[in-house]
Amino acid sequence: MKKIYGKTILVSAAIALIISGCSTVKKTNKAERGAVIGAAGGAVIGGVIGNNVGNKNNTVLGAVIGGVIGGVAGGIIGNKMDKQAEKIKTEIPGAEVERVGEGIIVSFPDKNPDGSKMGVYFDFNKASITSNSKLALDKLVKIFNEYPETNILVEGHTDDKGTDSYNLALSQKRADAVGDYLKNQGIASSRLSIKWYGEAQPKVENETEAGRAENRRVEFGITANEKMKAEAQKEAGNN
Repeated sequence: MKKIYGKTILVSAAIALIISGCSTVKKTNKAERGAVIGAAGGAVIGGVIGNNVGNKNNTVLGAVIGGVIGGVAGGIIGNKMDKQAEKIKTEIPGAEVERVGEGIIVSFPDKNPDGSKMGVYFDFNKASITSNSKLALDKLVKIFNEYPETNILVEGHTDDKGTDSYNLALSQKRADAVGDYLKNQGIASSRLSIKWYGEAQPKVENETEAGRAENRRVEFGITANEKMKAEAQKEAGNN
């Protein structure tokens, strides 16, 4: 299987080229630039991911990009996602938060660079939710409840230690454990999608322990649901 690293870097670079190279965009205000990014950036991102991954909806990044509607409505959604992303960054220091398109990607590597243990972690060869993981998940639940008009994708990933089949099963157990915890804390199952990929989607090379730790992770993709999209399109039409 072809393994892709640094997908988000490619996306960010593509959007940056669009914005820096367009004199018309340079003259717009922040809200207008957000709308342009929603429209043009979504197309570029879709091409980048499509060329590298195949079926882009099989990855958390592809799911986020697949939800892009673009235009002014996309800019409105993006502004809402900015606020939610900032809240996650502030309240969960262990989370890696990326704003992509009109959505958010939240990743919890197995070990944080600063040594913090606030995140979604699992003991070796285990899939049970630890007390430390509950701290982060409880904060996420609170934020998810503050922004109810979003869908949430939960993905489980492992490093390459062990067989493919074993890692795939382990990533499923861990993703399911996180999904079940969210549902038990009141997140509607209709908002959740659960997927798992074992070792097939590493973020970095598995050559070092630090790299393997980064690949042992749970990722969340946060996207607008149909209600948020409809409200944003209505607001865009009234402006």
